[in-house]
This record gives sequence, C-alpha cells and structure tokens, in this order.
Amino acid sequence: MRVITGTARGRRLKTPADKRVRPTSDKVKEAVFSMLQFSLSGRVFLDLFAGTGQMGIEALSRGAARGLFVDRDRASLRLVEENLTLTGLRGRAEVTLSDHRSYLAGLRTAVDMAFLDPPYHQNILPDALERLAPHMAAEGVIVCEHATEDDLPAQIGNLHLQKQKRYGKIIISVYRIGEESQ
Repeated sequence: MRVITGTARGRRLKTPADKRVRPTSDKVKEAVFSMLQFSLSGRVFLDLFAGTGQMGIEALSRGAARGLFVDRDRASLRLVEENLTLTGLRGRAEVTLSDHRSYLAGLRTAVDMAFLDPPYHQNILPDALERLAPHMAAEGVIVCEHATEDDLPAQIGNLHLQKQKRYGKIIISVYRIGEESQ
C-alpha cells in the first residue's frame, strides 16, 4: 500500500496484520481519485470506516485541507495514526474512535467529500448514507466501496446515485447532492 500522488507520493503505508481490514486496491484508489482529483483542494474529506486511513491520506496528499478519520476499532486507528505520521500529514487530520452512528450524530462540520467502505454484508451503507446526507456541503460527493451483492438506492434524501463502476467483486458507487442519476 502506498500513496499514489501529491505531497506524500510514493510513501509506503503500514498494513494491518489481520485480514478483517481490507485495504482498497491501488487500482480502485486510482479510479476513485481520478473522479475527485480536481475538486479536492481546500476541502474537508471524511474517511468513515477508515481502516488503514489510506483513502483520507491520499486525499490530504492531493490537497484536501482537512481529513476526518473515523473507525470503531482501536487497532485500526493506531494504524491510521502511524500512517499519518509516516506521511507527515498528521497536522491536518482528526482521528476519532467511534461507530458511524455516534460520530455522525455529533458531527458539527460540513463535509465536502466522504469515502465509505464499511464491513461488507452487514447492510450498513444505507444507514450511513442517510445519517451522513445532512452533513454534506452543497456540492458534496460521497464515494462508497461495497460488495457487488449490495443493492443501494438511487436516492437517499438529497443524495443521488450518479455513477457505479464494478471492479471484480466490488462496486464503487458515487452519490452527489442534487444531481440526478446518469
């Protein structure tokens, strides 16, 4: 696992010892950030279900002003902290131990972009999307990584499914505020 581009380009990130955390592949990470690349500068990026923190770290490396990293697993958050330190990006990051429900209930910051990659096969995404929608900035975008079997709605509140792309056994779904499906 490495940072693809930006200020921390090429830095290797620490990976988890156990297999409960599945880091996003470089191919999928590149695809996600090619969708977002021109709109990261100065933005607030939420890495909900952060795992290793690699998606939020990539966003910070590419110019996001602030990264919010949330996970309910202490070992994952220690890994996020180590990776932020390795990349020199710790100063622009907030790391929080919490489940998505509690974190989003207390969130007081507008989020410009969010990446959601919850544990698969637990039907967490619809609930997380619904709870996150009110916290999204006017031109907000949410990218979800999920199993191909997951059936996500075309609309949740003011979030509209804009695009889906399959990568092997996973799908990347992109939701935007106020934009109809294409």
